[in-house]
Amino acid sequence: MKILRHIGSLAFVLGLFSAVFAGIPWYVIVADDPVVPWWLKIAVFCLLGGVLVVLLTVALEQRRNKTSGEGALPAESGRTVLLLNSAALPGREIAEILGLVQGHTVFAIWLGKDLSAIVRLIVGGELTEYTEMMGRARETAANRMIAQAAEMGADAIINVRYMTTSVVGSAAELLVYGTAVKLG
Repeated sequence: MKILRHIGSLAFVLGLFSAVFAGIPWYVIVADDPVVPWWLKIAVFCLLGGVLVVLLTVALEQRRNKTSGEGALPAESGRTVLLLNSAALPGREIAEILGLVQGHTVFAIWLGKDLSAIVRLIVGGELTEYTEMMGRARETAANRMIAQAAEMGADAIINVRYMTTSVVGSAAELLVYGTAVKLG
């Protein structure tokens, strides 16, 4: 279903850009000829067909998600550096504070996925395109922070915090930071 939605999104984007960047200049240059060329017809059909395919796949996904319920959360991978959002580790002592560590990334989704999200704004439901994007951004930023802490020889990162900011359009900045420590 996801592949079909991507094909619809791609058709929409190609049709949109063809109609805007080739169709409008064609119309300005040849405005007195009422016959619409075949390539412009195909561009418009791709644009409209892409929207229709995205609408249908989003509707089918929503119906499937309602009947199957929420999906299981992905399993946490084994990490060599422990992450905590508290200042203390129960049963462990902090031997040394190594300093601030951080991971940072800016993620965006392409216009085709934006279209799918706009459709979901109309029909309702989770904006899975943005959920997936932010999940990948969190994982990337956390892995960068963990790598920085591992280079310092940290056993754990305490007081882990995430911050996110909209940069432009569908792009989001994600920063994760915490205090790298050695455990006793």
